[in-house]
Amino acid sequence: MFAPEDILDRLKRRPFVPLRIITTTEKHEIHHPELVLVGRRFIEIGKASRENPETFDSITQVAILHITALENITMPRRKGNGHPRR
Repeated sequence: MFAPEDILDRLKRRPFVPLRIITTTEKHEIHHPELVLVGRRFIEIGKASRENPETFDSITQVAILHITALENITMPRRKGNGHPRR
């Protein structure tokens, strides 16, 4: 089981590494730590807007009790010209 401090510590890492929050029923990808609000029993996760991924279009409330894992999202490595490696 996770505590609010576990989630806050993960969101405050610098440099920030995108993560996936896995719950008993769903997964949430976090690409900007500013879009997650951590409370004592719940977290609020903002779904990033397409126009500006640092702002949200909607919010999902997740009970911390239901969080089963925090996983790093691995980004594809980029070649010198900015394209993903194959």
